[in-house]
Amino acid sequence: MNSTSVSIIVAALLIGGAFLLTQNGSSAGAVDTTPANNVSMVDGQQIIEIQAKGGYTPRTSTAKAGIPTIIRFHTNGTFDCSSSVRIPSMNVSKSLPSTGTIDIVVTDPKVGPLKGMCGMGMYPFEINFQA
Repeated sequence: MNSTSVSIIVAALLIGGAFLLTQNGSSAGAVDTTPANNVSMVDGQQIIEIQAKGGYTPRTSTAKAGIPTIIRFHTNGTFDCSSSVRIPSMNVSKSLPSTGTIDIVVTDPKVGPLKGMCGMGMYPFEINFQA
């Protein structure tokens, strides 16, 4: 086997391995969109907990529609654009503290997705309100 053939095989293995890593979520750039169990009920309100640092975790949440809701953003040494959160459909734009907690109240969430993002639009998140 000549060196050109060996080079092509090695390159194919490297590219294939990188592809598999991004497909199973092991790569640093891969995003897990599996809905998380980050919703709790406290005193008749549901609270959705979201971590903001280098994006939003979890990226997808599922909650009940029609129940007063608090979206609680937690930061811990957050200095990137995820420290500025926007929810266009609610006309919300908030700056988060570098470390701390900010609540956004949703008084009567309707069935369907509520989409938000960082101030630059780079890091999206979504809350799916279900009946």
